[in-house]
Amino acid sequence: MIDTILAKAKGFLFDPVEAFRKSGNDEPGTVLTYLGLLLIFNAAISAILIAVGTDPVQQYAGLSWGAAGAVMVFFLVLVIGFTGTFILAAWIHLWVYLLGGRRGILRTVTAIVYGSTPSLILGWIPILGVIFALWSLVLGVLGIRELQALSTAKAILAIALALMIPLIIVLLALALFLPVSMIVTEVPPPVVSMVQP
Repeated sequence: MIDTILAKAKGFLFDPVEAFRKSGNDEPGTVLTYLGLLLIFNAAISAILIAVGTDPVQQYAGLSWGAAGAVMVFFLVLVIGFTGTFILAAWIHLWVYLLGGRRGILRTVTAIVYGSTPSLILGWIPILGVIFALWSLVLGVLGIRELQALSTAKAILAIALALMIPLIIVLLALALFLPVSMIVTEVPPPVVSMVQP
């Protein structure tokens, strides 16, 4: 089974279009197993980085989380990885459906899971993790295009809308919240003593 997962991961890293075409009819169990194993790998690497103190956030903040922090990070990566993947896939599928994708939500989930391969395998590398996240985004577009039979433009639009709308909402909320917080936290003028010497 590990050999199959490794071969599949290699396909998504080096020949993604062909890999998506071969994986379009994968069973839900196959997709879940793939996601689970890659998440366990990613969680283990993240936990090791925390345990040995080489996590960039830890270094810049001057924190030391130790073994307890490593265990917590391991489980957080697993839980957030699983739930986040399915929430993201459902949200993207809404836009895929509105743009004409009619091959079912399982195909969208499959595209997002397999598309996340670079990020899950190599996203833990400091600084370069951003490149692998962008690579995963490109693979997500390719996966939606291949598995939902959409044009490249529609696949890009579906993912762009799914990512931009929450971003715009957050920015609007910040724009509304920041002026209010600045008024509330305004520093009062200094008190001048009325007592004469």
